[in-house]
Amino acid sequence: MNPLDLVKTLENHTVFIQTHNFPDPDAIASAFGLQNFLAHHGIPATLCYDGKIDRLSVKAMLETFGITMYSKNDVPDMKEDDYIVLVDSQKKNSNVTDLIGDEVACIDHHPIFFPYKYLYQDIRPVGSCSCLVASYFQSTDTPIAPKCAAALAYGIKMDTADFTRGTTALDTEMLSYLFCHADWALVSKMYCNTMEFDDLRAYGAAIQNIQIFDRTGFAYIPFNCAPALIAIISDFILSLDVVDIAVIYAFQKDSIRFSVRSELNHIHAGNLIAQVLAPYGDGGGHPSMAGGMIPSGKLPLLGEDIHVTIQKSFLEVIAQMEAKARDASLKEPADKF
Repeated sequence: MNPLDLVKTLENHTVFIQTHNFPDPDAIASAFGLQNFLAHHGIPATLCYDGKIDRLSVKAMLETFGITMYSKNDVPDMKEDDYIVLVDSQKKNSNVTDLIGDEVACIDHHPIFFPYKYLYQDIRPVGSCSCLVASYFQSTDTPIAPKCAAALAYGIKMDTADFTRGTTALDTEMLSYLFCHADWALVSKMYCNTMEFDDLRAYGAAIQNIQIFDRTGFAYIPFNCAPALIAIISDFILSLDVVDIAVIYAFQKDSIRFSVRSELNHIHAGNLIAQVLAPYGDGGGHPSMAGGMIPSGKLPLLGEDIHVTIQKSFLEVIAQMEAKARDASLKEPADKF
């Protein structure tokens, strides 16, 4: 779609840009970038989210790039007829709170699990949502400020794990575009001193109880842990040379939160967690990275040994996916010599 169509859609309305709950760097950068794009075209917008921003690295990002976001309880005077643009998220997903405003637009790079009719929709399978927003500036020749370009570049680098995960040609093209406009010192600053001392407890817990079954690594964190940190630890476990799939989960006050990573083309992380958690909660995501949760009210369904049930459920679905992949390869026509 033409990004200027979004501008026309939002004209003469109060506009909010909402990220998924507990926003990560890509979500924040996308929201900030879109806010700057719309502002240039005469549309002021307020950034909002639900959950918490409690990671040191995320707090540092807001400070470094001068970003102002409002939590759900602090959103200034949102009304039912106000327009909401969802970024790095989609309506009806479990990680997006349904605020009082009207979700009229969506810009996202995740698979569609719950179709919804927006007035404007830009959902493409790329490595980062930030690259989609960056393309809005490039395709419309909209000037981009050095701080905004730096934030979007950081969002791309973080969500693609420095171009080692789910990267597409658009991600690389947009980083090249942003590099020419960004204050790169701000990007470099974000890579310094971003781990909190308390994070070591979560790493230590995960390392202490990791179990590996046929190259699938399971680890849990037995205490409340920021969702962003769970994702970081799943990347850490996946880096082990004996792990192709990582399943990390942490016990929160009201749920168990999961982060899944997959290096295997035939094991789609988003589909994997969606199938496993269907009887208990919900989940979804990309081919290589996904997340989900089980609310505390559904925990009794896991039985007496929660860990065994979780491991068994994931391993069974993984086995089904592998069998399906083998069957598909057998049906492929043999090469002709």
